[in-house]
Amino acid sequence: MSAAEVLGRYRERIVAEIAGLDASMVALRQVRESSSDDDEHDPEGPTLSSEWSRIQGLLAAARQQLTETDAALSRVADGRYGLCLDCGLPIAPGRLEARPTAAYCVTCATRHAR
Repeated sequence: MSAAEVLGRYRERIVAEIAGLDASMVALRQVRESSSDDDEHDPEGPTLSSEWSRIQGLLAAARQQLTETDAALSRVADGRYGLCLDCGLPIAPGRLEARPTAAYCVTCATRHAR
């Protein structure tokens, strides 16, 4: 399977995840607007506020993944996919298999993480 196909399928999954999370946010908004319960003191489960925060975090992560995937697809289109954006050397195939959106080789990614 080509890099474009792998990334395309990955993108489809992310878009579906975002749609599901958006639907969860809509449902949560409806519950918040229609309920006057004090869920902050309900021992039976997570509060609406904590659920809101959890979904917001998941949405932010999914949107970041979508941005990274679109950038990787752009690199495929212009022939730069699989080359480190910093040093220009090839990114190890195992790294690309594990992280298809990788833009940096391990050495440069480690440097960026510091």
